[in-house]
Amino acid sequence: MANRGPSYGLSREVQEKIEQKYDPELEARLVDWIIAQCGGNVERPQPGKQNFQNWLMDGTLLCRLINSLYPRGKEPIKKIPETQMAFRQMEKISQFLKAAEAYGVISTDIFQTVDLWEGKDMAAVQRTLMALGSVALTKDDGYYRGDRDWFHRKAQGHRREFSEEQLRQGQSLIGLQMGSNRGASQSGMTGYGMPRQIM
Repeated sequence: MANRGPSYGLSREVQEKIEQKYDPELEARLVDWIIAQCGGNVERPQPGKQNFQNWLMDGTLLCRLINSLYPRGKEPIKKIPETQMAFRQMEKISQFLKAAEAYGVISTDIFQTVDLWEGKDMAAVQRTLMALGSVALTKDDGYYRGDRDWFHRKAQGHRREFSEEQLRQGQSLIGLQMGSNRGASQSGMTGYGMPRQIM
C-alpha cells in the first residue's frame, strides 16, 4: 500500500463500498484458473484479499497468464523480467492490461494499474480476470486450460444476409417503431380553446 493515512467521511464510505464488492469465492476460482493456465509451478497464495493482491502485484503472473493464451512464439509480452523495482512492476501490469484489451477484453472491464498496485479496487481486478477467462473460453482456440464451468461464454454475433429483393421489400414497409396511425380518429375531441369535459 502507498503511504496513506486512514480515510474518513465520504472517502471511507466509498472505500468500504468498493471493498464489499470483493468476492472471496471468486478469488479461489481465479487462483485455480491462473495456476491451471500458467502451469503447475505456480505457488498458491493463502486465501484473502491482501494475499491475492501480493500474489499478483509484481505483474509477472499476469504477464505469464496472458502469454499462455497465445501460441508459442506469438506471445504479446516478449520479456518478463523479475524485478523488485516498483515502476518496472507497474509497467508489467500495464503491459498485461494492453495485451488483455488486444485479446478481446472490452475497455470498461479493465482495471487501472493502481487498483492492483495500491489495492484500491481488487474487485475490479477480479472483474478483469473474469472477463479475460470468458473471452478465452469463448474463443475456444485450444489455449484455454481449466474447468469450462469457471467462466461463462460470451454471446456471439449472428450476421444475417439478405437478398436484394428482400431489402427492396423492406423499404416499402413502415416499421411499427415509427408509430402507427391505425385506429386514430378525432371523435371525442373538443375544439381549440374549450376546456376538457371530465366527468
